[in-house]
Amino acid sequence: MELDSAAKKPRMDDAVVAPSKVLHLRNLPDSVTEKEVVLLGLPFGRVVNVLLLRQKNQAFLEVGDAASASALVSYYSSVPATIRDRTVYIQYSKHQELKTQQTSSAGITNLSLMTPTVAGGASPTGATASSAASLVDTATGATITTSTVPQQQGCPNSVLRVIIENMLYPITIDVLHQIFSKYGSIMRVVTFVKNSQFHALIQYPDAITATTAKTALDGQNIYNGCCTLRIDYSKLSTLTVKYNNEKTRDYTRPELPSGDNESGASSAHTSVPDITAALAGIPPALMQSPAMANLRAALVALTSATANPQAAGSGVVLPGCVVLVSNLNEKMITPHALFILFGVYGDVIRVKILYNKRDSALIQFKETQQTQTAIANLNGVTLYGKKIHVTLSKHAQVQMPQAGSNEDGLTEDYTNSPLHRFKKPGSKNYQNIFPPSATLHLSNIPDCVDEEYIKTLFASTGGAVENFRFFQNDHRMALIQMASTEEAISALIAMHNYKISETHHLRVSFSKNPIS
Repeated sequence: MELDSAAKKPRMDDAVVAPSKVLHLRNLPDSVTEKEVVLLGLPFGRVVNVLLLRQKNQAFLEVGDAASASALVSYYSSVPATIRDRTVYIQYSKHQELKTQQTSSAGITNLSLMTPTVAGGASPTGATASSAASLVDTATGATITTSTVPQQQGCPNSVLRVIIENMLYPITIDVLHQIFSKYGSIMRVVTFVKNSQFHALIQYPDAITATTAKTALDGQNIYNGCCTLRIDYSKLSTLTVKYNNEKTRDYTRPELPSGDNESGASSAHTSVPDITAALAGIPPALMQSPAMANLRAALVALTSATANPQAAGSGVVLPGCVVLVSNLNEKMITPHALFILFGVYGDVIRVKILYNKRDSALIQFKETQQTQTAIANLNGVTLYGKKIHVTLSKHAQVQMPQAGSNEDGLTEDYTNSPLHRFKKPGSKNYQNIFPPSATLHLSNIPDCVDEEYIKTLFASTGGAVENFRFFQNDHRMALIQMASTEEAISALIAMHNYKISETHHLRVSFSKNPIS
């Protein structure tokens, strides 16, 4: 909605209006909600009523007392209020009170604007309270709604408590900072897991900034359809941070230590039980069973990963980062093929085809959530003619073979591979994760390549190309449809990172929708 120039700047003639508990807000965004308006006032105390004049992009807000109104106007005169990136102008209203009235017939709530009275009980405007409401309604044609705001249990403050629901992808402090810093400077962040849910405490310099962030982000998804933010005010008024690491961060004190040595030393002794003590008392016959052999191997791997975090080549290894893939086509499968396919759903660190069981492999991801995503999308798909099974492995990490062993070529380390799709925190690739399908999304196509060349290229992978379409506004991207999902999987493995020109490597992923 286009506003006139008077709505875009403070009115000089309104500057002399006497202080009032009722505030006038202008330049509100279209379809603004009562909640958004109310949250501008909550940090300063109790909010009594709100009146929206939607067709004029205006509102009236009544707070509990004149002191709260004065603090609100003073603050927003130096720090402009915003709703949905739109500057909102706030000033005292000529009215002293918003009064709710219930109609007797339909039960509809209307608002009267109560004007200040002078000696003799006359209104300065020469109008009664009820006619003032009629004038507002007639002049604006607005649908007038009212909301009496209940007293909140906790007073807003500068620390937000954030709970992330449906967390399908990993969320780090850097991701949180990227999101929440859009609404103001962040001082400190503390993250932890409670009741199997990811929590974060985020401290802003003041309650106003925290309220702005809460209003904008509460209920939003970090990634499409998942990682939902549930935000309320913390009972804490400030956060104390001792270390700057992956769990806590104090942006006002960058000199803080990471605490890795201290925490690493203690966790090596407290987090993992001693193997001998853990297996004490078990009968010797049972100790020789395959199940116990697997248990010993798992404990050794977990102890090694905790005591020597650098063993995996990329810091501490989290339990649950390894999947077991079985029923593979042992004549065709390679570590590279598994790296490319499983790399669609997470950053693969290592791949190991089992020496004594070539139809099975272990795949280690960088993040625990990535293993769950891979299992959800790849378990049961057909790869090279066989339906594969993907489950969580008991192993904490994939061990590299000793140099010169007969396992050479069956185990590969991809820790520093440039083909990782999710290296950057909050990468957009997280938003483009889809199950395997017959349709593939192609990108990084050079201008010199035409449709026939690409179709011939993909047909050479052994499948049949059924359809192809360049993106209408971007020739660098296209969709190609194979005859089946199995053929598309084989084509993705063969063609992802294919050098299609001297300066371009093809990027391939699964598409959400078929070619229409």
